[in-house]
Amino acid sequence: MPIQVTPVLAKATPAMGLEVAWADSQFVMIVTDRGLVACGVIDKEVMNRAGAAIAIARGTREKPLKSVDELLAATIVDVTDRAAAYGIQPGMSGREALERLSE
Repeated sequence: MPIQVTPVLAKATPAMGLEVAWADSQFVMIVTDRGLVACGVIDKEVMNRAGAAIAIARGTREKPLKSVDELLAATIVDVTDRAAAYGIQPGMSGREALERLSE
């Protein structure tokens, strides 16, 4: 069960990438002080109720998001209300969402 934690360069604050894999699946996310850029493993409605700022990108079964670099290059498809308040919108790249969370 590989778990990799990687520092990620963000605009103004430190961020950490987290890649976790097990026998038949995986997830990846980038954690900042203000919220997450994450793959589709995150439940938007739960995170909305928690008041969290989350930008979500989704891979496919054929091309899952496995690495921090893939997440940064992916397109954001959904955001929580708090992430939207930070100016994060669907259509942005993961890198753009990270920069907004790092301001």
